[in-house]
Amino acid sequence: MGYTHFFSGEQNLARLTLPMALFLPVVLTIDIIKRVTDAAGQGAIEFTVDEQLNIKKLMTKLSILHGIITCSLVLSMLFLGQYNFSKDYKLDATAMAVVVGVLAGILSVVFVYLPVWRLRRWMFRSIPSNSLNTEKF
Repeated sequence: MGYTHFFSGEQNLARLTLPMALFLPVVLTIDIIKRVTDAAGQGAIEFTVDEQLNIKKLMTKLSILHGIITCSLVLSMLFLGQYNFSKDYKLDATAMAVVVGVLAGILSVVFVYLPVWRLRRWMFRSIPSNSLNTEKF
């Protein structure tokens, strides 16, 4: 009663992890890039984004790429687990919840920092306006 499988049954591990592995990187990538570019545009951070950068194109490309890669990696790990364990192997529900929680935490941390790391290519430090003073003493 308290067990589940990798792919079979109503509450299986694939049903919980695959949507999370697809949508969490997509949503986090879009959200983080949007927040960083908005903060740079408002002057809340000391960096500015290159004006020639198409931010929507970058968000779309990176979010789709991150979602597909992460989903593919999680799916391959599920197939590897299914292949290595016998067909009748049952997962404990508590262990499954811990695995899903740890995976969600890892994905959240990675996809907060990865979009910023990729965006750094188009960011540069802004020059403070008070340092441009050319008054002679």
